[in-house]
Amino acid sequence: MAKPTRAWQRMLSGRRLDLLDPTPVDIEIEDIAHGLAFVARWNGQTFGDYPYSVAEHSLLVETLFSRLCPNATAAEKLTALLHDAPEYVIGDMISPVKSAVGPGYGALDDRLTAAIHIRFGLPAVTPTKLKKQIKKADRISAWMEATQIAGFTRAEADKFFGAPDLDLIADLSIVLRAPVQVRRDYTARHADLLERMV
Repeated sequence: MAKPTRAWQRMLSGRRLDLLDPTPVDIEIEDIAHGLAFVARWNGQTFGDYPYSVAEHSLLVETLFSRLCPNATAAEKLTALLHDAPEYVIGDMISPVKSAVGPGYGALDDRLTAAIHIRFGLPAVTPTKLKKQIKKADRISAWMEATQIAGFTRAEADKFFGAPDLDLIADLSIVLRAPVQVRRDYTARHADLLERMV
């Protein structure tokens, strides 16, 4: 009889997260923040001395979402901050690779998202309207990243991500920082939003 394949990931917190059957009790924000601060967006193909991390991207998406939806609740903002949280264990796959991998990647992402959301007091499944609002912020973030650090022309970014409202982002710019700084800010923002939910 074949030995079962290991499907868990050991976290620095000491938790063992089963990727195929994740449970909220094995999820810690410190593990998420640490992992996301070291996962590079754009497969690392960005200008600068540091990679642009998923943690940094998530902070920007939450900022953009908050601007798009000024009446959003703390829980909705936390959902935006955590929108890519599963990538702390499964990495950031660019869209063409996700398409090639097929529905299995989406199912894995959905299971991890549900466990993360339950861990932090959010609905396991994000309501459709909220998901669309966060996706809009995500696409604006992608446009900013594409034009500022990933070498896309504005015309290319407009084609792939849609042209954003430039007034919304006029005072925002992509800043590349050391992972330790991004990890700290991600954890702090999470704590602030969680406290506001109580």
